[in-house]
Amino acid sequence: MITHPEKLLFPADGITKGDVAAYYERVSPFLVPFARSRPVTMERFPRGIGEEGFMQKNVEKGFPAWLERVTVPKQGGVVNYPLITDHRSLMWVVNQNTITPHVWVSRAPALDLTDLLVFDLDPSVDDARMLRTATLGLRALLEELGVPTGIKTSGSKGYHIVVPIEPTPAGEAGRFADAVGALATARDPERFTLAFAKKDRGHRIFMDTGRNHPGATFACVYALRPRPGAPVSAPCTWEEFERGDAPPQRFTLRDMNARLDAVGDLWSTLWDGASSLAEPAKRLRALKDTSR
Repeated sequence: MITHPEKLLFPADGITKGDVAAYYERVSPFLVPFARSRPVTMERFPRGIGEEGFMQKNVEKGFPAWLERVTVPKQGGVVNYPLITDHRSLMWVVNQNTITPHVWVSRAPALDLTDLLVFDLDPSVDDARMLRTATLGLRALLEELGVPTGIKTSGSKGYHIVVPIEPTPAGEAGRFADAVGALATARDPERFTLAFAKKDRGHRIFMDTGRNHPGATFACVYALRPRPGAPVSAPCTWEEFERGDAPPQRFTLRDMNARLDAVGDLWSTLWDGASSLAEPAKRLRALKDTSR
């Protein structure tokens, strides 16, 4: 049951908590299989996006007995992350005034294994041509390495390029992603930067590979984002991207019904081509050697 469905969560757009819940009801068959058993950080806005929200990882009280959690050690204690395992648990997360569920690249109970790499492209300036060129350059590099790729809008300023992989030790997967990011940046230093601090990025696109390290998260596929218009972090095809038909905030809560009716779940077969990193890692080392 959704409490206070009349509450305005996107005040400027007249979008209520009930509207948000109805949206997540619609995408549940697509979101849940992707998010299943990944630790969730809830980005909550109890007073709507017009006021400051907060991130919640730890769920210690006020949760139903049936909600599955996973306990993760941290310095001085533990974090009890909620898990989305089915439609009911997704809607419990939504009922906490969660706009965006952020998830790990690994699944409980094997949190030491990664099954997905995420390259988060975060532009510093609004330059669609530069973002397009840089994104296609990263895709070309990943194609050289022989790994499959998917793309989704971030619902914010950029894109998430994903690589489905066979379960791989988290440290190994994280190092591979970092090395890909470093090589992509070395090839195109005018467009890419690895600088975490915004003041050091200039006009360049931040290549964020840190999403692939334990404890880091990214916006779940089909997640709403807390921005005007209620944009969605939605899968698109590479053809749509190349045509310019899928800018970062193209898809929204109000048009996703029609979108899903037209294209269905573009990531339903994402893991069908999941790759071992053994051969791509060899190719990456060879490319790094030739680029010196």
